[in-house]
Amino acid sequence: MAERLSYEDARAQLVEVVQRLEAGGTTLEEALALWERGEQLATVCQEWLDGARARLESARSSAE
Repeated sequence: MAERLSYEDARAQLVEVVQRLEAGGTTLEEALALWERGEQLATVCQEWLDGARARLESARSSAE
């Protein structure tokens, strides 16, 4: 993904994608595109969370 979203932006977009999928009324092609976008956004969120976890662990190790 070329764009670099903040965690908050990626999460907000992911919530929107999920809501659209749950609402239904999309074509199969649209639903697949939404699913793929959701997967991308979930990856961005997980990368942010993994980075935050690593920073916390590093800070803990430095404090000890």
